[in-house]
Amino acid sequence: MHWDDLRFLVEIGRCGSLAAASRRLRVDQTTVARRLRALERRLGATLFERVDGRWIATALGLRVLERVEGIEESVAGIQRVAASGGKAVAGTVRVTSIASIAIGYLAPRLPSLYARHPVLTVDLIESNENLSISRREADIAIRLARPDSGDFLIRKLVDCGLALYESADPSAARAAEDCWVAYREDLAGTPEMRWIEQHRDGGRIRLHSNSPGGLAAAIAGGVGRGILPCFLGDAWPGLRRVSGREPLLNRPLWLLSHREARRQAGVSAVAQWLTECFEADASSFVGVLSRDPAPQRRRR
Repeated sequence: MHWDDLRFLVEIGRCGSLAAASRRLRVDQTTVARRLRALERRLGATLFERVDGRWIATALGLRVLERVEGIEESVAGIQRVAASGGKAVAGTVRVTSIASIAIGYLAPRLPSLYARHPVLTVDLIESNENLSISRREADIAIRLARPDSGDFLIRKLVDCGLALYESADPSAARAAEDCWVAYREDLAGTPEMRWIEQHRDGGRIRLHSNSPGGLAAAIAGGVGRGILPCFLGDAWPGLRRVSGREPLLNRPLWLLSHREARRQAGVSAVAQWLTECFEADASSFVGVLSRDPAPQRRRR
């Protein structure tokens, strides 16, 4: 039995669908189904059953998955140990964060990293999901939530301020009176969502999205008001901060990496570069303006 076969089992269990597993494994859906059936034939047991359109592990499948996930972490550990033996800053380093940081902030700054390390490659993953560092889905993660457990090296990068924004177009702002945009329900526990629930006074939420960039575009277009990270909202065309020069909320931004991964020259170099970037731009993230923004439009 090969580890490559077991990877298919893990991803089906993790995703609950062949289509999602095929995307993560970068193969077609037919291949995923074929590899699953071949593995079940070799084991002489049914590991998954299809229930209401989802692939659910059987009782035996759950026990097998538990063992396989342990193997997965061991394989990732072997890869980290092997990679840490090299001194050259080369290879691929996987960095994950939310889209507004990964694409809006980090991507334009990558040339400065490549100027230092020309043969390095960065795999920049924009995701709201907590990709697993233990399984090497990512080497470095930048997160707004500090994990409670795990063998991580954790460093606070910067305080990230959040403020209230509306459309800079007065007519669009008036048309969206008492309307809001907000994150989807799976992020309902975030400080910004709690603030909106406490202050919207019955105002209607017209848009839910887990993309900060999507919320910013909607606010600028006049869909409604919303809370955004200051580094995003202050720079976004067509937005006006209406909550004053001080941020309404602050959330620390954390850099996470696996202890063994940090022994790799590439991962260490990228972590150092990230730390320098956020230190240099700390004031943009903190979000304290040098003067008060334009007076808030009087609400009817």
